Amino acid sequence: MTVIGDTAVADLRAGFAGSVLGPSDAAYADARALFNSMITKRPSVIAQCATGADVSRAIEFGREQGLEIAVRGGGHGVAGTASTDGGVVIDLRRMNQATVDPRRRTVRIGGGATMSHLDRATQPFDLATTGGRVSTTGVGGFTLGGGSGWLERKFGLACDNLLAAELITADGNTVVASEESHPDLFWALHGGGGNFGVVTSLTLRLHPLPTASVALLLWPPEAGPEVTRAYRDFMENAPPEVGGGVIYLTGPAEPFTPAHLVGRLTCAMLITYAGDLARARSVVGRLLKLGHQGELIAEVPYAELQAMFDDPPGYRNYWSAEHLDTLPDRAVDLFCARAYDMVVPSPSQHVLFPYGGAVADGPTGFPVPWRRAPWVVHPLGLWTDDADDERAVRWARDLRADVKPWSTGAVYSNFIGQEGQERVVAGYGLDNYRRLSRVKAAYDPDNTFHLNPNIRPER
Repeated sequence: MTVIGDTAVADLRAGFAGSVLGPSDAAYADARALFNSMITKRPSVIAQCATGADVSRAIEFGREQGLEIAVRGGGHGVAGTASTDGGVVIDLRRMNQATVDPRRRTVRIGGGATMSHLDRATQPFDLATTGGRVSTTGVGGFTLGGGSGWLERKFGLACDNLLAAELITADGNTVVASEESHPDLFWALHGGGGNFGVVTSLTLRLHPLPTASVALLLWPPEAGPEVTRAYRDFMENAPPEVGGGVIYLTGPAEPFTPAHLVGRLTCAMLITYAGDLARARSVVGRLLKLGHQGELIAEVPYAELQAMFDDPPGYRNYWSAEHLDTLPDRAVDLFCARAYDMVVPSPSQHVLFPYGGAVADGPTGFPVPWRRAPWVVHPLGLWTDDADDERAVRWARDLRADVKPWSTGAVYSNFIGQEGQERVVAGYGLDNYRRLSRVKAAYDPDNTFHLNPNIRPER
């Protein structure tokens, strides 16, 4: 670990509104822990920022000391780029305030907020915007990476709802990016991630959503091909209010799970609906008649729907994804067959998500080429025993290989770990990447913020 002088750390602490932690501090161990327990990095300094001035000072400190800088929002990313060995972590979690303007239908949310902070602030006004599929995801990284969630088919990707962002650049300056101010940077923030500075707040568009509905239907795994084809055929003409996916998982120990599926590989159909349960039943009725053996069907506030499928922390994680331009029966069969290779019992999920709706119909100019794909397979592995590491990684990679013949080649960076620079470029598209490189050079020419799906500045 890099050794930082006591005087330098004392200078950083002086006038710092938040807290500055080092390895000898009692709170350090908890503060450095990430969602993915495979990542065990030990930063020299964790700067728990409370204000924009704290962020500027932490950037300055890192650059003066020659330290690698990591930026932490939710800390949920699988690649572990929210931390660094020996460097400084700019921890934004104290900056989680949400201010809702119900008349304008907007919310200003701090860069360290999670989806729970966002959703529970907007819920009292019967307003919502597209968020991650769990409540613990950080709003900042999620939105800046594009933002795929349950409401996307109705309200678009999270980045489609980004109205403005305040960020602090590598030289410590505060910049507000919007359509009227720094438009090139504003464009880059619609999918370009944390490459351009530390985003301390975002302003997002909200939409009316008084209630939401959910149905989780369970079958034995051998029913998977028939269930998946039925879901595929339904979603081809489904209204945009309908979302969800087909998910192989470990049968949960819940009252709605039949005893013979508890703790065993289970095929689930998850149906989400942006609206009330009566309307949801009328729209998706034929999916409720496929002979499922377990069910959870409910109308819930959207904030509760977001928290229903929270991934537990402390597990080892490996995720990947492949976006598909079509889903023929052969692809369905391969997807379903590969589910038997995942680690069970565990919280791992073998997922097929639909896009379409407002995702496909959204803005064409942003650097999110994956939005045109109608389907994405998403192996999301969580397990406890390091003896399962090789198996879990191989399962994810094999699933990608299985569906490669139907792949668009596009990549949603929030769905994957570190898979090489070629996949980074594919996440933006080559022409977009070149434009992003020019924006990067304007705001971060030294690539100070490189712990991300990195865009290298064009020299």
